[in-house]
Formats: sequence, structure tokens, C-alpha cells
Amino acid sequence: MPLILYGIPNCDTVKKARTWLDQNAIAYQFHDFKKAGLDAGTVQGWLQQVSWEALVNRKGTTWRALPDARKAAVQDAASATALMLESTSVIKRPVLVRDGQAFVGFSSDAYQQIFESKA
Repeated sequence: MPLILYGIPNCDTVKKARTWLDQNAIAYQFHDFKKAGLDAGTVQGWLQQVSWEALVNRKGTTWRALPDARKAAVQDAASATALMLESTSVIKRPVLVRDGQAFVGFSSDAYQQIFESKA
């Protein structure tokens, strides 16, 4: 199963994750969900491992630009999934999938632990 990094190329956090993977010679497939899209099955797979609250980036500009009524409508995994499929920019990035396990966000310490634990 390939290592997949989901995100958008111009996101600073995604750039940091890609740089870290490259510097550590870790092969991965990059999935630009702005261009390639995202399907409900992928998002639902992530939600089996990560809470929707962790996956929806409520600090980002996309979330802040949403009308208050739209924000208030996001109350559970189903409504969060609908929003994430409608506007992939609201997803906290990057999402790293390794051996079927999803990890959200990036920090060099977290990635170090992810890859040491499976070495």
C-alpha cells in the first residue's frame, strides 16, 4: 500500500511535510485534492480513525469565510463530510495515509514518531 500525502501544493504546512519526507528519503504519492478531488469513501475512511473535529480546519480562511449558518450546520461526521467534499480547502492539511492509518497535520516530531514506529 503506497504512502499517500493528501493536500494542496501551495499550502505551507503541506510544503513542510513534503520537504520532510523528501529529506528523509521517504517515497510517497502526492494527492492534490484541489485538482484530483476527493471521494466520500476516502473521507469516511479517515473519519474511522480521526474525529471530524480534528479533520475540519476551523482556524483556516476557508472556514472563517463560510456563512455562520453553514458553520452551525456542521454538527457531526455526516455534515462535516458533506462540507469537506463541497470545499476541500476546509480540510486540515496535510493528511498522511500510511498502511491504511491516517494522520492529520504536520510536525517534524510527529512524523519522526510515525516513521520510527514502523521502521
